[in-house]
Amino acid sequence: MRIVLVHPAGSNWVPGKKDVTATANRMAPLGLLSIAAYLEHEGHEVFVHDCLGPKAPGSNETNAGIIIGYNPHLVGFSATTSGFLDGYDLATRVKTVRPQIKIVFGGVHISAMGSVLLDQFEHIDYLCMGEGETTLAELASGEDPALISGLVWRDQEESVANPGRPHIPDLDDLPFPSYEKLNHFPTGYTLPLFSYILSPGATMVTSRGCPYQCSFCDRSVFKRDYRYNSAEYVYEHMRYLKERFGVRHINIYDDLFTAHRSRITELCGLLIDKPLGMQFNCAVRAGHCDDELLEMLKSAGFLQLSLGIETGDSELMKTHKPGVDLDEVRDTVKRIQEKGLRAKGLFMMGLPGDTRESIQKTSDFAISLGLDDMNMSKFTPFYGAPVWASIFEEGIFDYDWRKMNCLNFVFIPKGIGSKDELDQLYNRHVKRFYTDPDWRRRFRKRTWEHRRSIIYFLRHLPTFLAAKRNFEPEKN
Repeated sequence: MRIVLVHPAGSNWVPGKKDVTATANRMAPLGLLSIAAYLEHEGHEVFVHDCLGPKAPGSNETNAGIIIGYNPHLVGFSATTSGFLDGYDLATRVKTVRPQIKIVFGGVHISAMGSVLLDQFEHIDYLCMGEGETTLAELASGEDPALISGLVWRDQEESVANPGRPHIPDLDDLPFPSYEKLNHFPTGYTLPLFSYILSPGATMVTSRGCPYQCSFCDRSVFKRDYRYNSAEYVYEHMRYLKERFGVRHINIYDDLFTAHRSRITELCGLLIDKPLGMQFNCAVRAGHCDDELLEMLKSAGFLQLSLGIETGDSELMKTHKPGVDLDEVRDTVKRIQEKGLRAKGLFMMGLPGDTRESIQKTSDFAISLGLDDMNMSKFTPFYGAPVWASIFEEGIFDYDWRKMNCLNFVFIPKGIGSKDELDQLYNRHVKRFYTDPDWRRRFRKRTWEHRRSIIYFLRHLPTFLAAKRNFEPEKN
């Protein structure tokens, strides 16, 4: 079967502003690339169309034409909440021209919401719930939809949800993602600026699932069942990226990359004994980073470790990220940097329960940690997250899927007067971090290390200046 897998552009910025997200950080759609590799291994002809890829057309009309031009039998869309409606618009355009083409949607938004989407969106033929590799392979092979686990389908006018599909038990059975199906990979796919020294860069995921349950995290696809690739598989995956594509830096986007200690010990041993000439970034959990682990990561070529901190208010931490406390965060950041690694803090603003006072605490805490970098996302409630059950009682919620991308405030907690106030607080405290004299001093010391990011920044200066206008000083 001929299949096209599509990553819709979606709504990835602030309404009314030029979308600069892909310029600042364009990630390969790893989920689609994994499914593409699996389907190809099963004997199907597969194409990947990334609507956020470098030089991708800006209009859905043109993108739909490209998809149809592959003459597919099946088109699969992987959609986030903010990208779903854009993907559906593409699907509608495809169906209008070629009604015989079957349309399937998968991804976290689909897995969270389920059959209601099939009831409401007539041009979708199937929903893929959870992991997509095996489900799509069975669908593409012509299996009776009624017999495919993890599939939601139409029987006449009724939507039918089949039993869920068990998770793939051994992730090492999966082929490496089909990176080669992306145009201009890897040079057209950029890591966050100033997060790397070597280039080009790429991204990897080496595990699925997470046993923890933060209030804001949607676990609809992989649940809390933690599975991972072996150390040898991860090493060979890294080597493949280096030898096949010339990749020299990898961002590992696992939720819990270091959770299985023996795996990391073995992987670091491989990277130390057989160096690849690469550097790596990953995320770690506060309180779960002993000195021996940090020393291994440093010796293996790791450059930056990210910590999900979220808030500097201890009471909000208990609610939204149980099991982590502020003292553990301080200690973990301190020891990361003492081992010669960079520490990046990941925060959220606008959480249920947030007030001007708690936001000030978060800002003060971020400054006090002496971080090398930080990211402040705008809290977005997602359907499959634990916080969803009470979200309408916790504040004002603009339930607009297109804006639900962590780049817009769609939720205003009771302790904040308005969206304008929350936007002003966000702009003020993000600017405060990056204008802090101590942070600027640390940044200047790394000017030569950052030269590739600086060159990229200057090359795209007009785009970044457009983004900067979103952080202009607020008018009082």
